[in-house]
Amino acid sequence: MKIDQITQEKLQELQMAEQGMQNILMQKQAFQMELNESESAIEETKKAEDDVYKILGNIMIKAKKQDVLKELEEKKNIFSLRIKTLENQEKMFSEKFEKLKSDIEKELKKQK
Repeated sequence: MKIDQITQEKLQELQMAEQGMQNILMQKQAFQMELNESESAIEETKKAEDDVYKILGNIMIKAKKQDVLKELEEKKNIFSLRIKTLENQEKMFSEKFEKLKSDIEKELKKQK
């Protein structure tokens, strides 16, 4: 069966949407890991009695517990925001993917 030009273009667009979706999922997974790490660091920092240590470049320095908690909370918020943005993009790609898939299936049925 020969596929017409429009259907071929839609198939290519479908493949690009799928690749975009995979990229978004990988980014989301990376940010989710960073978010989990930040949450874990917050919990451990809260357990500390006094000052804590943080890594800055290649050295470890003493820091005030409250300052470190503030930094970690900011990081956590940033990662949460990025994840939310990626989830919105994921939804958009998913809808586009489903529409293209449906269009292609209709075109292929017409051509039979």
